[in-house]
Amino acid sequence: MAWMDDSIVARRGEGWSREPVTHFLSEAVQGRYHYTIGPYSNPVLRIAPGDRIVVETRDAFEGAVKTEQDLPSKVLRMPFVNPQNGPILVEGAEKGDTLAVHIESMLPRGPNPRGTCAMIPQFGALSGTSLTALLAADLPEIVRKIDVDEKGVYWSKRVTLPYRPHIGTLSCSPEIDSINTLTPDSHGGNMDLPDMGPGSISYLPVRTDGARLFIGDAHACQGDGEVCGTAIEYPSTTTIRVDLIKHWTLEWPRLETEQMVMCIGSARPLEDAARIAYKDLVLWMEAEYGFDRWDAYMMLSQCGIVRLGNFVDPKYTVGAGILKRYLSEASYS
Repeated sequence: MAWMDDSIVARRGEGWSREPVTHFLSEAVQGRYHYTIGPYSNPVLRIAPGDRIVVETRDAFEGAVKTEQDLPSKVLRMPFVNPQNGPILVEGAEKGDTLAVHIESMLPRGPNPRGTCAMIPQFGALSGTSLTALLAADLPEIVRKIDVDEKGVYWSKRVTLPYRPHIGTLSCSPEIDSINTLTPDSHGGNMDLPDMGPGSISYLPVRTDGARLFIGDAHACQGDGEVCGTAIEYPSTTTIRVDLIKHWTLEWPRLETEQMVMCIGSARPLEDAARIAYKDLVLWMEAEYGFDRWDAYMMLSQCGIVRLGNFVDPKYTVGAGILKRYLSEASYS
């Protein structure tokens, strides 16, 4: 990918120019998977900036939903879902830095059917929850097992969906809090943003020594919003390259692809998530791309891109982006 040579991480990363060392974070090496993201768990791996990691992620149910008869309300113990690999320590990472995570590839692993989609009581955008209290009956509980390979997601005999994998949950540790793996916030977390797939680079704020990277919740495909509450949840072999950008202090996660840059906000109500993302994008364009603040604000009203991550979790996620062709290369820092 030639565009990577001019990516932010290629220009500013501490270890991007060196030959990466490859580490393998298998299920056996990981051992216990984590259901909170924070500064108190023991690290499973230490890497240098620029290293590559091959990660064996488990699905969001940690394999407990094996058949369509395994109802989540019977086989899961909430909130022990969305298991995370990590934490991974990155040498030299300190509060105020940024971690860059380039997703190189995502492959299905394990026997078919590999993917699971489910409707779970009190979960999903069109279901009553403890926060959206309704007297109406819960929606039905349904499990679908879906065959997945690198060519497609075989929803039914009539419909084959594209295999468009992404990582649902990615983050560094908050400074003091330990946050459950279902909740996105300024540290990252369960953002469920479909753009966070192979070829993308996520930029995450570092708030603890070593950064303490967590990764998991692989999706074989997902529409905007993850509206029923689950994507095509599947176990993956995900290969990432991780680098460190010193003294680039972010308030919220950011994303870079070949075509665009994006800021990511998570909050309730949904409009506050969008405001966070757009505000951060305006300030980024002003600080590093040479735009006047108000010119950037007005211009985004004409060409801004909005992606809906999850519309189901304790906080909702929105990405606000702009195509790179509208940004002056001469203003890159």
